[in-house]
Amino acid sequence: MKIYMITDLEGVAGVARWDQTGTDQPGYAQATRLMTEEVRACVAGIQSVEADAEIWVWDAHGPGSIDLERFPSGALLLNRGPIDPPAFLDGSFDAVFFLGQHAKAGTRNGNLAHTYSSQSYAWFKINGLELGEFGCRAALAGSMGVPTLFVSGDDTMIAEARALIPDIYGAQVKIGLGPQLALHLAPEDARDLIRDTSADAASALFTAQAGEIEPFVIDGPPYEQEIRIAGRTDPNPLLRQGFAQVDALTFVKRAERLQDLHI
Repeated sequence: MKIYMITDLEGVAGVARWDQTGTDQPGYAQATRLMTEEVRACVAGIQSVEADAEIWVWDAHGPGSIDLERFPSGALLLNRGPIDPPAFLDGSFDAVFFLGQHAKAGTRNGNLAHTYSSQSYAWFKINGLELGEFGCRAALAGSMGVPTLFVSGDDTMIAEARALIPDIYGAQVKIGLGPQLALHLAPEDARDLIRDTSADAASALFTAQAGEIEPFVIDGPPYEQEIRIAGRTDPNPLLRQGFAQVDALTFVKRAERLQDLHI
């Protein structure tokens, strides 16, 4: 069993405010500890199904969010740094797991909801379908034939994931009450839920041959991505990536591979 785990910080139980998400913020150290313990729980769940599973963990939060000294034994860490899509994800993986994920920008009551940047982007669309980070990366995995089986986060994130992948295993660790407010499970309870749900997701791999697990696939190629930026965002990075400017705030790029878009 080979699993690719994508971690973020905003979907973790106990993390609810922007001042917990950046290295220069007062709540960041505690948030990182909470994140790392959820990683340990998720890895433990997978290992309870297959002790020698190969588990890659990509620390995908902007400045990073994993305490290396508490990183779980038996897993492999792909640290945050200069990394381009597909971030070493390929068809050799059996499944993708999303841990600590947040809902897309504009989600009502989505706790810390945003799409790639909390300041720069209003929305992303691929072939007309609005997607957040979860949807974009699940589609990238799907283009390689890899299913997305697990997600943890608040209730709005679970709903977003199930709208795309109805049978996904979801660990709801908090209820979003607003951009910086949530009703949280106790950290220990959240970890127990993550451990149990990730074990169920890993177990489901053994029934994949029966067609119960399908990759999330967007029709294509070709693929067309539209990005709507916020009013104060510098458009030059998108222009350097090959996007064409449609109007003051909208940019479009077409590609034959999803990994060549802003994923």
